[in-house]
Amino acid sequence: MQELMAQHGVGGSGGQQQNPEQHKANEDAKREAEERRQMMLSQIVSGEARERIARIALVKPEKARGVEDVILRAAQMGQIVEKVSEERLISLLEQINNQTTKQTKVTIQRRRSVLEDDD
Repeated sequence: MQELMAQHGVGGSGGQQQNPEQHKANEDAKREAEERRQMMLSQIVSGEARERIARIALVKPEKARGVEDVILRAAQMGQIVEKVSEERLISLLEQINNQTTKQTKVTIQRRRSVLEDDD
């Protein structure tokens, strides 16, 4: 019975599973998209700026990905006409940091002890 269920993809896993060919096709598509993305970035961004993005990615990968997205969008809209230098990347990072700064507020609430008597 378990063999029949395993052959038809029913049973212990509890859901739809992709067959190995679909999984491999999805992985190949993701890899190809990432290669195209990196190729486009290499044409738009100077070597020094790419190194800076790589250093940022070591600490905050989501921030580096966001900066890359901003650069690619600007290039697609025609706002970038020359390679992005390290100085321009730094100013872009500063703008992004200013837009995304979070305000933190600390409130201290003191507990009053039941045994404490202020009178």
